[in-house]
Amino acid sequence: MAVVSMKSHFESLTDPRRKESTYPLINIVTMALCAVVCGADDFVAMAAWANQKKEWLSKFLDMSAGVPSHDRFNAIFRALKPEEFEQCLLQWTTALHKVSKGQIIAIDGKTLRRSYDKASSKSAIHMVSAWASKNHLSLGQVTTDAAAPERKASNEITAIPKLLEIIEISGALVTIDALGCQTAIAEKIIHQGGHYCLAVKENQPTTYREIVAHFDQLVQDDFRDEAGNKAKVRRTSTDEKGHGRIEHRAYYLCPVPKSMTTADRWKGIKAIGMSINLVERDGKEQHAVRYYLLSRYLSAAKFAAAVRGHWGIENSLHWQLDVTFGEDQSRVRKEHADQNQSLLRRTALSLLKNEQTAKVGVKNKRLTAGWSEDYLAKVVFGA
Repeated sequence: MAVVSMKSHFESLTDPRRKESTYPLINIVTMALCAVVCGADDFVAMAAWANQKKEWLSKFLDMSAGVPSHDRFNAIFRALKPEEFEQCLLQWTTALHKVSKGQIIAIDGKTLRRSYDKASSKSAIHMVSAWASKNHLSLGQVTTDAAAPERKASNEITAIPKLLEIIEISGALVTIDALGCQTAIAEKIIHQGGHYCLAVKENQPTTYREIVAHFDQLVQDDFRDEAGNKAKVRRTSTDEKGHGRIEHRAYYLCPVPKSMTTADRWKGIKAIGMSINLVERDGKEQHAVRYYLLSRYLSAAKFAAAVRGHWGIENSLHWQLDVTFGEDQSRVRKEHADQNQSLLRRTALSLLKNEQTAKVGVKNKRLTAGWSEDYLAKVVFGA
């Protein structure tokens, strides 16, 4: 079974226990990951699951010492270094499911709302994550302090370059919302061989005003230049109906205009974009217009895919973590336990999404893994 290769990926993980240990560290990591895949959301559930599955676990682990108590699981995950643990988990998942080259990597932040601890004055943690949209893989995350709203933005801006340093973005298109639309971040993405599609708002006032003015003029002139010829604009649109609403999306992309005075501040900039989202529900209309900076002059279809692909981190990662894994309700918070639990959840979600034989949602895949040991082996070991 592929657990042999799993052991090799976790050999570099530092065991936090100083004395001779009763339970091998690989046992604890494997039990915890499998338990989370099957629906365990805390250390008590991990220990209970492992006790029920001792016979199955003994097929590939030395179970002579038995199963640790939930307190032992807690103590070890409180002490494990999250940076090391993350790298081991990432090596394991990417060995099972190769990351496609040139794909969209969405970067966004999420606060673990109940990870604060009033007794110890520990703030809730804010995770900035990278999500490979095509492969449905969590590529990495960096933790920041979400204590004060006024510091949250600056903390996330600081965290994004750190995250970029630990993930491979060469050839990929990195999408980030307006908070991460910073010249230094754009430069770092280009320096690491990637490309960017950055949402831009009033936090970059001059750039934002110039992009808005350019597209407003194009719309006013019916997308024609001063000579009356068609302006150089790539565009596409989509229409969708469902759930009692009609949604029209339009996407426009054009080369950086000569009138854009701030263009030289953005490393590698090649294009600017606009997306319009019009939703009709119950006879009422709502619309939203968003603007973008890009380091590639994409086709209109690829630009649309980048814009929509970014929200995959909300729908495929953050929403699933909250609804299916109950992340926002987790009260695990001591030392590194909350970060390490978060890493387990993201890894479990990646593994479940990449298992394609069961044509059901993630919630039912977790249930199936809990019922069927053969299916669990498919999810965790690719067996």
